[in-house]
Amino acid sequence: MPEIVRPTFLNLPEAKQARIIDAALEEFASKGYPQASLNVIVARSGIAKGSLYQYFTDKSGVFLYIFDFAISFVRRILVQVKESTLGEDFFTRLEKSLLAGVAFIKEHPRIYGIYLKILFDQQVPQRQELLRAVRQFSADYLQSLLRQGMARGELRPGLPQQTTTFLLDALLDRFLQAVSVPAFDVALGLDQATEEELGQRVRELVSVLRHGLADGDKPYE
Repeated sequence: MPEIVRPTFLNLPEAKQARIIDAALEEFASKGYPQASLNVIVARSGIAKGSLYQYFTDKSGVFLYIFDFAISFVRRILVQVKESTLGEDFFTRLEKSLLAGVAFIKEHPRIYGIYLKILFDQQVPQRQELLRAVRQFSADYLQSLLRQGMARGELRPGLPQQTTTFLLDALLDRFLQAVSVPAFDVALGLDQATEEELGQRVRELVSVLRHGLADGDKPYE
């Protein structure tokens, strides 16, 4: 990826950086990339428009920097979850990871909103690369949980790791989307659910994964 942020931005006081990041988050999350206005971002952050071009290459540079900021933020949270659950079994770790995801989109809806904009807006710059980066990040995280679970004998031998990773990534991603987007959920009402209700739905989902769908007394292949 080419240079998107200039050293002049990184040398700014942290408070000024935070104002610009906050303004850009608000604008991109609420309007998406095509409709977002740099004029609004500079007005909200209290800087001159010319200054913004001293900090970033262009509008796409601002957006891509915000994406990198968001990914780094999410990574730090999931590292904390992974490290704090090292002593627990695979399914408990998966449950706590999903609960952390639910808490994140409730506490940081703008960051998750930018992900949704990337997901559904064809005009986002470098969209395929950004989506691939998100999926790779998720896959790496889930594969690390899977490898540790298999090494400890918590999962059945011979489990296809790549296919299982794809399944888990799809399930968790779809669940979080349904929490945020009402149209994605026609049965559970996740977008209106209380914290307690969401926790119960997460436990149900993980229970299905733990115990499977087939009747254990019947020989399916």
